[in-house]
Amino acid sequence: MTNPRVSRLAENLVHYSCRLQPGEKILIEAVGLELPLVRELIRQVYRAGGIPFVTIKDRAVDRALLLGATLEQIRLMARYEAARMRDMDAYIGIRSGDNAAELSDVPPDKMELYQKYFWQPVHGEIRVPRTKWVVLRYPSPSMAQAAGMSTEAFEDFYFSVCNLDYARMSRAMDPLVELMNRTDRVRITGPGTDLSFSIKGLPAVKCDGKANIPDGEVYTAPVRDSVNGWITYNTPSQYQGFTYENIRLEFRHGRIIRATANATERINRIFETDEGARYVGEFSFGLNPHITRPIRDTLFDEKIAGSIHLTPGSAYDDCFNGNRSAVHWDLVLIQTPEYGGGEIYFDGVLVRKDGRFVLPELEGLNPENLV
Repeated sequence: MTNPRVSRLAENLVHYSCRLQPGEKILIEAVGLELPLVRELIRQVYRAGGIPFVTIKDRAVDRALLLGATLEQIRLMARYEAARMRDMDAYIGIRSGDNAAELSDVPPDKMELYQKYFWQPVHGEIRVPRTKWVVLRYPSPSMAQAAGMSTEAFEDFYFSVCNLDYARMSRAMDPLVELMNRTDRVRITGPGTDLSFSIKGLPAVKCDGKANIPDGEVYTAPVRDSVNGWITYNTPSQYQGFTYENIRLEFRHGRIIRATANATERINRIFETDEGARYVGEFSFGLNPHITRPIRDTLFDEKIAGSIHLTPGSAYDDCFNGNRSAVHWDLVLIQTPEYGGGEIYFDGVLVRKDGRFVLPELEGLNPENLV
């Protein structure tokens, strides 16, 4: 018998997130052996009248492949998977496995080849703009360990976060979307942070359970050359299997002119991937009321209530500021009092202080109004 929490999650993914229609083709790609969820997704796809396709991958196998991969091989891998992705109407990506750091010792030059010549052609250029897609992590002992929680407590946390009433959250997001669409100048202040930029003419987009699970953010993008000042992120971030901490970025006319972290040389190699990697493609508010602290997983951490993320790299097509890159790295700054606080101003007006919205029309997004 399927766990009812798994059934609800699968139903939400197929019917709410992907809005799957009869006759539509959907690729279910599982990184990790989460067979109960995959089987339930297949059942839900058939129930919707859709046509399911399944791929199961493993990070340890990916590591073995990447350690010896050549450019020609990665391009061929991309060609074959791109052909299938073009046929899909929807995509569900499940990310699991025993070790989140499985790729940490793959040489950076191999990861760069993978990012530029596999991920970008298959996912960045086809899956993201052309399919109805949703990506999610799935609970595992390694995720629970990274979060500092027991496996059972983490599973309870996971399902409370992922099975949130996203339709209710979506309605509460509307006033923030309207305000962001009227805003020109944004200023973010806090410990080690004083950053300003324009979002004029760039649309605000709701993330309300239709692309990522867990979800809960409203994003836009800065005018590409308008970012000036500095920001110090207080949330660890794992990228290509390595955990970066104490990241500080300094901007001039939109470009990262200085970057430091616990691995300064390594982080600058990421920003040298291409020209767009040193510019910002996204600015977003985190809004999920059940996520209150980092668990070292970006899909969760970028939705922390009271946080923002400012993302070096490519902009999304539905809020395109002209920046293209093989990089899209969501770096998170939490502004709740426990993490040092901070302020956000729109056109000189205080909008959020210490992680809480202070304008009456936005109070519906404070955590107690979303649970």
